[in-house]
Amino acid sequence: MSYNINITTVEHSKVDALDFDNIPLGTTFTDHMFICDYENGEWINPRIVPMGMIPTHPAAMALHYGQAIFEGMKAYKNPDGEPMLFRPEQNAKRLNKSADRMGMPNFPEDLFVQGLKELVSLEHNWIPPKGGSALYLRPFMYADEPFIGMRAAIRYKFIIMASPAGPFFSKRIKLWAEKQFIRAAHGGTGEAKAAGNYAAAIRPTELAKAKGYDQVLWLDAAEHKYIQEVGTMNIFFKISGEFITPKLDGSVLDGITRKSIIHLLRDKGYKVTERLVKLSEIKEASEKGNLEEAFGAGTAVGIAYIQEIGLEGEIIHVSNESPVGLDINDTLNAIKTGQQEDKFGWMLKTRKELA
Repeated sequence: MSYNINITTVEHSKVDALDFDNIPLGTTFTDHMFICDYENGEWINPRIVPMGMIPTHPAAMALHYGQAIFEGMKAYKNPDGEPMLFRPEQNAKRLNKSADRMGMPNFPEDLFVQGLKELVSLEHNWIPPKGGSALYLRPFMYADEPFIGMRAAIRYKFIIMASPAGPFFSKRIKLWAEKQFIRAAHGGTGEAKAAGNYAAAIRPTELAKAKGYDQVLWLDAAEHKYIQEVGTMNIFFKISGEFITPKLDGSVLDGITRKSIIHLLRDKGYKVTERLVKLSEIKEASEKGNLEEAFGAGTAVGIAYIQEIGLEGEIIHVSNESPVGLDINDTLNAIKTGQQEDKFGWMLKTRKELA
């Protein structure tokens, strides 16, 4: 289905003021944003407007009861300069899975993709040309009904905004295995990309950074012995030639980069197993010299190579090299930027001709 999206453009773009070699993380935004409203049981008035403040009532239910979800994705340019989206239909499906868990209305998946295509087409000059950089896209939905009371809201806003981004991690990272705080429990919201999940992670992440670590390695809520994921990533380990990654059990985010990496690893002939992963077996593999590499995977970071895992009183050394992780990262980036054949049909061109 095709939607009529009204577009109001700015008179003068701010893109010429941006230094693409020095992009501030998360503080620079493009000229426009996509907005759609949910009222009386339907999504109405899809539009692209100049980036700006959104009037919000102080009783907006998202502020009090946390009905807020989001997605993260990126846009790239192929060698012909055409803006490209990576598997946007997967983000649309995952947004609605999050919406279901949080008691929010589904957003039409075809409108999700069309809104992205229209916005990225309009903002194509904001896509950084430098390798490892991209235009970060943040679709999100929140309850903006003004009401104080514990129930699902009846009014929502869906918005897509865009922010140019450089490479996330430039060095191998260190993880802190967290045994006091938890990210998600069985039956909770761990599989939803809900704002509250990230709010609860802020303090333990800051404590881990104070110890000299980059991210938290989350463990299960019941026994603190099974690995779930990293603060902003899914995680993979290579032990004796086999890749293992925590299975999707309702507490682990169904990462789109994760599923793409699994596909690529298997396509390259590697065995990949999704199962429960004990922290103790990672420690044992390290001690025996069988832990060959480990890396985190997510939209923002791409692939982040892991140097070590710290826990009280000891350090689990991972590796100094990640040959397979590097190869997978190079392959994934080459597909995203059109430098390698997209034999999986993952990339989607935006539909408008470039000016």
